[in-house]
Amino acid sequence: MRVLSGIQPTGRPHWGNFFGAIRQYIDLQEENDGYYFIADLHALTTVRDPELLRGYVLDAALDLLALGLDPAKATMFVQSEVPEVSELNWLLLSGAPMGLLERCHAYKEKKDKGIAANAGLFTYPVLMSADILAYDSEIVPVGEDQVQHIEVCRDLAGSFNHSFGETFVLPKAKTLDVGAKVPGTDGQKMSKSYDNTLPLFGEVKKIRKQIMRITTDSRPMEDAKEPEGDHLYDLYRLFADDESIAEMAAMYRRGGFGYGEVKKAVAEASETFFADARQKRTELENNLDYVHQTLRDGAEQARSVAGEVLSRAQKACGIR
Repeated sequence: MRVLSGIQPTGRPHWGNFFGAIRQYIDLQEENDGYYFIADLHALTTVRDPELLRGYVLDAALDLLALGLDPAKATMFVQSEVPEVSELNWLLLSGAPMGLLERCHAYKEKKDKGIAANAGLFTYPVLMSADILAYDSEIVPVGEDQVQHIEVCRDLAGSFNHSFGETFVLPKAKTLDVGAKVPGTDGQKMSKSYDNTLPLFGEVKKIRKQIMRITTDSRPMEDAKEPEGDHLYDLYRLFADDESIAEMAAMYRRGGFGYGEVKKAVAEASETFFADARQKRTELENNLDYVHQTLRDGAEQARSVAGEVLSRAQKACGIR
């Protein structure tokens, strides 16, 4: 199956990004034809510093490769290096109903958070649709908050097909198995919007300090505590094996421990979990020529596919 996914370079990926999405994207490359892109055009709606954006794009490439994306199994590229997507975006925009876009909850939620309501943010689902349709994508793994955008994509593609004949493959959303939401340092869902994230990569000592500052309740050390729903316990079991998780749960129910003990266990388990990826990322940082060549090769492959789809759409609607 042709699988497509994109990651926005608007900051460094965090634990929530990995367990909620990236890990599953990489798993899907094993038995599918994967296309993974770094969505720099989408990022322009919020990142307005060119040097910062270039840095985020490179960091995203390094992170994906370090975490296990294999260029021999999947195609990785930068969104803006495939101009066919922007051309396809206009073909879709020309028939996109305003009401359909006005109903998109992601746009309304971002407005409510004070993000400027620019046209790029408003038409985000159309560009996302072009991203998907340009590669005849069959499966698009997304979180629950993005399922509506896949429905928008299907609506736009279906409308185009109805007007001009069968042109686009209608994709299906694959809802990611995120399980319990990854808690942030304040106990809420880990999100850049809440400024409560823990980065995948960075200075180990600094990350450990962030972990040791995680908010906890004020119950006495001697009290027994139910582990289920406790955000420190939820973080620990992301990284630990079944035996260690069972031991931690028993300690909670027995009581007589301090949260500092659990924080230390979370730090140690996370450092071990990401150790190989951290080493690989360091190696990649010392071989940027390979990284840039991987992105160039990916863009070339992506353009060959997107060019065929764009040509098909242009002929269908009469501009070629």
